Amino acid sequence: MDDAQEQKKKSVKLATKSSHAAYFQTMLECFAARNELNEIVKNRVVKACELLDSGIPLYPNDFKHGYRAQSLLDKFSSLSEEELAELGETFSLAGRIVSLRSFGKVAFFHLADISGRIQCYADRETLGEAYTAFKKFDIGDIVGIEGHFFRTKTGELTIKCQVVRLLAKSLRQLPEKHHGLKDVEIRYRQRYVDLIVTPRTRELFLRRSAIVSEFRRFMESKGFLEVETPMMQPIPGGAAAKPFRTRHNALDMRLYLRIAPELYLKRLLVGGFEKIFELNRNFRNEGTSTQHNPEFTMAEFYWAYATYEDLMDFIEEMFGQLALKICGSTHITYQEKDINLTPGTWKRMTFYESLSILGGHQPSFYLNHAEIRAYLKEQGEKATAAEKPAQLQAKLFDLDVEPKLIQPHFIYHYPLDISPLARRNDTNAALTDRFELFIAGREIGNAFSELNDPVDQRNRFEEQVMEKEAGDDEMPSVDDDYLRALEYAMPPAAGAGIGIDRLIMLLTDAPSIREVIFFPLLKPES
Repeated sequence: MDDAQEQKKKSVKLATKSSHAAYFQTMLECFAARNELNEIVKNRVVKACELLDSGIPLYPNDFKHGYRAQSLLDKFSSLSEEELAELGETFSLAGRIVSLRSFGKVAFFHLADISGRIQCYADRETLGEAYTAFKKFDIGDIVGIEGHFFRTKTGELTIKCQVVRLLAKSLRQLPEKHHGLKDVEIRYRQRYVDLIVTPRTRELFLRRSAIVSEFRRFMESKGFLEVETPMMQPIPGGAAAKPFRTRHNALDMRLYLRIAPELYLKRLLVGGFEKIFELNRNFRNEGTSTQHNPEFTMAEFYWAYATYEDLMDFIEEMFGQLALKICGSTHITYQEKDINLTPGTWKRMTFYESLSILGGHQPSFYLNHAEIRAYLKEQGEKATAAEKPAQLQAKLFDLDVEPKLIQPHFIYHYPLDISPLARRNDTNAALTDRFELFIAGREIGNAFSELNDPVDQRNRFEEQVMEKEAGDDEMPSVDDDYLRALEYAMPPAAGAGIGIDRLIMLLTDAPSIREVIFFPLLKPES
């Protein structure tokens, strides 16, 4: 050990005669190594040592609790002082101390669990010697309590503790109550702290879970079966995106994290599973934004003998039910915009109609390859001569149409050249029976009547390979096994993908996808 390291160790020696001081010396050195050692940490470590010296374990695992805070408040908040006294029942619950006011021989504190928070009262007369240990507890500690109800002079329902046990000692101080976590990056990076101190964050993720559960219930009520498909795939497919690569050592083969489950789900249609869905994690090697995270949740579902038009009606019903269940109404507010999700009110418009009606561009313009490319460049968008007209039109749509789609819109009949897996339209072979769903100025879902002609699909795959060889690394390779599956005959079907994270953003009024993902991808800490 060099002199600098020896000096650092000496500087963090614990100022206590505790027989357990050595146990925490390493912890202090860890804090010091991260330049996070301060008097608050030292004081908490001293208290922890003193508790251990008193025979009180810091992390026991034998406390059983029977209630949640909010359930007790809901059940007993209407009772009078006399009715509470007549209960004669002791209640046990566990949670984190989130506020603490000590007045010598008595103390009030708030205990928080996943359901909410409840006020507790502890005093020396009731707890006896245990009150000495309680005086060494801090805000942030997790405790278990047993006690009965009474009302304070201000009328607040409170538990008078007969038992207070330490269940987990917190060595770090929580952010101050009135300031919380203001730094957005710290909120995302230290989500565990954000969940403790920010009620809005905790409520948002509870609602996320409720939305996913309600989605499952809706799909199952319609006869869909939940399935699972591979997350590691030998050939990435189902979408145009750059994949993440990995390798299986034992088989000595390259694999890719899936960018979409589509081609595997349609294999199941071939196998006879007629109504299926998957809630899946997808991975796309792309940048991050308020709408994009490289790892995200997608719901995909496939329905044999249905068309893209059936899916429009189906999705309207789905979103209406989700809004009613989660928000209490099909009229919601998202980022100060009133949005009507009531089924039957959603607008439907073809891709080219939207370029004219909403984008303000005439066919003479958007069908002219040179003019549209020049316009995109003027607007600061990348546009090359190698890109097909439909690809440039898609960029024009993103620029001048998508931001205007605040109310729910189904934009349908996309060009064939940007819809490699969708069925050709029977009337116009240059178009496909595909739609995208837009709400609040962003894409929420993508759907189409499925292409089940193996010859047509092979030709489209080969065109994509040519684009890949020309430099487009987002184009997938030919999936021969999928083509073999189509050669066994896949029934006519329709399929859709719904961005679950964006749906949750919409139903929780969250401005960024990072708000609705527990642990979004961030740059390493400097």
